[in-house]
Amino acid sequence: MMLDPAYLTYPKRRAGMDHDLYPAAPMPSRKPVVWPGGKPVAVTLLVNLEWFPIIPADQPFRAPGHMVTPYPDYRHYTAREYGTRVGFYRLLDAFAKAGVQATIAVNSAIAERYPSIIADILTGGHEIIAHATDMNATIAGGVAEAEERALIAEARDRLAETIGAAPRGWQSIARSQSFNTPRLLVEAGFDYMCDWVNDDLPYLATTEAGTIVSVPFNHELSDRQMIAVQQQSMDSVAQQIDDALAWLKAESAYYHAGRVLPFTLTPYITGLPYRMDAFEALLGRLASDDATWFATAGELVDTWRPQAI
Repeated sequence: MMLDPAYLTYPKRRAGMDHDLYPAAPMPSRKPVVWPGGKPVAVTLLVNLEWFPIIPADQPFRAPGHMVTPYPDYRHYTAREYGTRVGFYRLLDAFAKAGVQATIAVNSAIAERYPSIIADILTGGHEIIAHATDMNATIAGGVAEAEERALIAEARDRLAETIGAAPRGWQSIARSQSFNTPRLLVEAGFDYMCDWVNDDLPYLATTEAGTIVSVPFNHELSDRQMIAVQQQSMDSVAQQIDDALAWLKAESAYYHAGRVLPFTLTPYITGLPYRMDAFEALLGRLASDDATWFATAGELVDTWRPQAI
């Protein structure tokens, strides 16, 4: 059977990238970035604070972690809700003990259903970014542009009503975007997005509406991937984060340039009691290391952008 030649034809087929959002830029070719105090590694924690409707929407796709058994699926629904009722408060306590701030990617439905959580996030000095409206609000190429624009605006506006200002950052559910998403985020006033995973540093994406910074959060460095998918222990996760830090410190010294260590957390996964001891110990090691600067995604962007442009 021969492949139809049209299958290999698309508008951006050419040498280099197959889009115009950003150019190819191997790490050794970058302008060196310096973090505050000359710290070699910026550590950025991203917490996904999510609300799952009890009946999932399968269009354009079902969000990872959504309900799976015949509905109403109270077993998985309440397991996810454990994150907002219990697990997230353990994470807040761990952040406070270590004296660090995190970026919290919040479904706007959380602001409606759990306003006290939003108040506690702000009291702790943490950053809030938009994470769609709820876990049925997935984005992919088949979503109509007007529908996606409305979804982004609704998430932004609902959070703004609660936190008193529009969030600067965005993360899509499952980090999934359409071809329109970067432009629509710029049009909606977002400064940065946390969906792409192809770097260890922020970089600039260019759309028809203007530029937006990509803050990469490595897909592998997340509790959902390492614990829920790969079935690893928190001790193993902590060892891998320690290993990543050691490598990034050595790489930073070699290139005389800062690096970023991202770590994505899910309250109903890491926030279970038998994982917290190893997690708090990990945070303590990271926070006490003279090589690290803990930064929210917004602080990372504000420090990186003047040096890179």
